[in-house]
Amino acid sequence: MSVVSEIARAIELLHLPVMQRAMLSGILTGLTGGMLGSFTILRQLSFFSDALGHSALLGISFGILLGWNPTAILLPFAVLFALGVTYLLERTHLWTDALLNIIYSSSLAIAIVVLSFTNTYKGGLHHLLFGDILGVQELDLVFSAILLVACTLFIALTLRTQMLITLHEPLAISSGVAVSAHRTAFIILLALVVGISIKAIGVLLISAFVVIPACASQILCRRFSQHVMFSAGLGAMSAVVGMLLSALMNLPSGPSIVIAQLGIFLWAMVYPRLHQALTRG
Repeated sequence: MSVVSEIARAIELLHLPVMQRAMLSGILTGLTGGMLGSFTILRQLSFFSDALGHSALLGISFGILLGWNPTAILLPFAVLFALGVTYLLERTHLWTDALLNIIYSSSLAIAIVVLSFTNTYKGGLHHLLFGDILGVQELDLVFSAILLVACTLFIALTLRTQMLITLHEPLAISSGVAVSAHRTAFIILLALVVGISIKAIGVLLISAFVVIPACASQILCRRFSQHVMFSAGLGAMSAVVGMLLSALMNLPSGPSIVIAQLGIFLWAMVYPRLHQALTRG
């Protein structure tokens, strides 16, 4: 009886406009994040997405301090920050993880200091750090949909090139591929995905949101194209499951989605061995 009542309550919640917007936002961002995440982990850019998340908080804090719309300043700031970090990575001789650690730690520290000078700091920091998908508006959905279409077209039209760059960059360079241009385009799209997903997932969890579905997909898939599509699907599915978990148990949306992703990842680790054992039996 309790299970039936919970299912009925979940169906009732899905009729609410705010919940419908949250679900649609989760699906759109989950698809996009999973799609780009499949390339992110293979190019060893997981830590880079973490740095982008912390820079997003820095952009939001400057927007709040200056009295501007934080959402309006977030996306261009994320793109400029991503390009700046890429430039530093290419021009310095430091280890990548060390440089990214300096960048994301410094960004977070500066953002917290800037927010301490605003009235929003005390009331809104929790939502910035851990997400509030119920606060998604129609304009956010439009941006998410446009970004999904742009990423899908980019990957579909350049899939072979992206595969070559990801799996064997020296060969791509020797083949005449404009690696730098493709890398820059990918970084811009990744920065936009991180920026648009911050409201739902939060700054501290955005890296996991991009990385975990891709890792689960890598375990389950052998072909590269399947890995990309499956990663996008797992990203969307985990967003839906996480949103339902959040609504039914009154939990924060960002952590709930990441917990759902963790559950999918653990299932992906166990499933091949379980399937093999059942097949032998």
